[in-house]
Amino acid sequence: MREPALISVEDVGKVFPMTHSLLRYMRGMPQLSVNALNGVSFDIHRGETVGIVGESGCGKSTLARCLVRLHDCDSGQIRFEGKDIAALEGTARRQFNRRVQMIFQDPYSSLNPRMRVRQILGEALSVHRMRPKAAIPTRIAELLDIVRLPSDAADKFPHEFSGGQRQRIGIARALAVEPEVLVADELVSALDVSVQAQVVNLLLRLQEELGLTVVFVAHDLRLVRHISHRVVVMYLGRVVEIGPTERIFSAPAHPYTQALLAAAPEMDPRRRNTAPAARGELPSPLNLPPGCAFSTRCPLATDRCRAERPALRATENGHMAACHLVDTHAVTA
Repeated sequence: MREPALISVEDVGKVFPMTHSLLRYMRGMPQLSVNALNGVSFDIHRGETVGIVGESGCGKSTLARCLVRLHDCDSGQIRFEGKDIAALEGTARRQFNRRVQMIFQDPYSSLNPRMRVRQILGEALSVHRMRPKAAIPTRIAELLDIVRLPSDAADKFPHEFSGGQRQRIGIARALAVEPEVLVADELVSALDVSVQAQVVNLLLRLQEELGLTVVFVAHDLRLVRHISHRVVVMYLGRVVEIGPTERIFSAPAHPYTQALLAAAPEMDPRRRNTAPAARGELPSPLNLPPGCAFSTRCPLATDRCRAERPALRATENGHMAACHLVDTHAVTA
């Protein structure tokens, strides 16, 4: 029997109010809000890597920030070891912050440019009291070795490193507090392609050696397939499909997942798909369509799709999809 989920995301919603313009105020019009997350639910189990994919603006990064409580949910709950993280205070909150760490997308802005690497890592070790003061230099050397940076890197400033090296420093900073969960938000999207594989392989090695649970947020399907055990596909703030990685890639059940895979670059010209992946433009998160959010772009949409929001349910291929037509249009490799 599988142990309970380490992290449970339960019907989470997040709304960002927009600035109320003077014109809308004078006309008595309601304030506009961006619906970033709309009833997101899934579990994360200890030791696994969950990939979260979708187009820009689908809510991936907002969800990542909710997982580490940089954003608080407006509705629903996120539970860590069964406890609602929104209710954590004092020591319990600090323990959660230590155990669940985030690695940010941009290594150029996530590191303090005025601090040397030794200070960046030492600050994390000191604040969370991970080591006695006398043992901190040794631990800093260990962290640099773990992420494959030379020992003399400790006395340099962030601007003296390449993008890939800065991202390694960010990983070392996260590892300094000995977390159990790493949330990687577009970890390699700001890096050159030649460096991306090195950083991803580093993350894979660290997960195996340290027993980490990883949430890997990305838009690059190839990376997600390489690193993830399970994949969560998001569209306009909602989960439309979730399941084991190879099943998602070999037999996608939701039309949006099929469109994502069809749009992915293909190196072999003979295997390139010339059919349009999805029609139309992405609807505005200020005014979500009724029913299935993908119905405005789906070639298979029916009147039911446009009126009734589908719930996540099991498919014949062993994963879950939020589609009324899941049993009739699921594809097989």
